[in-house]
Amino acid sequence: MQHHDGAAARGFRVLLGESRWRTLEQRGVPRRYEPGDHLLRQGAEGGFLVVLISGRVTVLAGDRQGSEILLSLRGPGDLVGEMAFGRDALRTATVRALDVCVGRVLIREEFERFLDEQDARGTYADYLVAKLSETVPYQVQQVHFSPRRRLARLFLEVVRRADAQPPDCYRIPFSQDALARALGMVRSTVAEQIKTMRADGVLGPGPRIVVADMRALIEDAGAIQEE
Repeated sequence: MQHHDGAAARGFRVLLGESRWRTLEQRGVPRRYEPGDHLLRQGAEGGFLVVLISGRVTVLAGDRQGSEILLSLRGPGDLVGEMAFGRDALRTATVRALDVCVGRVLIREEFERFLDEQDARGTYADYLVAKLSETVPYQVQQVHFSPRRRLARLFLEVVRRADAQPPDCYRIPFSQDALARALGMVRSTVAEQIKTMRADGVLGPGPRIVVADMRALIEDAGAIQEE
């Protein structure tokens, strides 16, 4: 199994730099979220955001039929709630914990004070621009890929956003039903692709979905090898 560097800086953290990020980690109110807990709910009032210190979350949008579609994944070093941060803004998506997550909750005034004190408004603007593409559903972003590649790309993103160490970072905390909804696929197709990936050694034996060969997963995803 190839080494996984779960501690690599990403998201807003990498844009800020370690010194300013450590300052941000001390602001706000600490919160812990268990898997399945809501950090934010679509339609609720905004005015605050959550700084993700550890753990991964899903960003989901509800449709008119009452189902939820996956917009993106976020992990340690990211912000959530930044899209509805202005006065009187409403949440445009639901954010739910995939793992045990630790964050800091900052109200708008406190975060703006941090941006001014740390000369970070330009950095924050860059982060917002980078996140705008995530308003497009994940299944739409991947519509031109084969079913296997779509699954592989989602699995790869889940692993790369993990802050756990091996072997826990290789576990994919999605059910087959959740994967089907996230990627706009029928469950039987997801089950067939997972079976094939297990037979090829990309995934380990069931019942849980666990990556067994990162190099093979990267190849399936058509992604660039991280050094």
